[in-house]
Amino acid sequence: MLKDLGIHSGTLIACLVMGYFVIKWAVKAAILEAHYEITGEKSDEEKRVEEMMEEDAERRRAAQKS
Repeated sequence: MLKDLGIHSGTLIACLVMGYFVIKWAVKAAILEAHYEITGEKSDEEKRVEEMMEEDAERRRAAQKS
């Protein structure tokens, strides 16, 4: 069947693995977004990302001043 499509088995496996991780990421993002909309509170991961972004912004401002 794969030969009819012109796909090697390694290519099929790589595509399936990539598809798995893309779907896993999309479901996780949707769950986090729904949780925020329902409860109004952010997850620990979102809080850490915001902290890292703020630290990065501070470093960029400090680098521009010097």
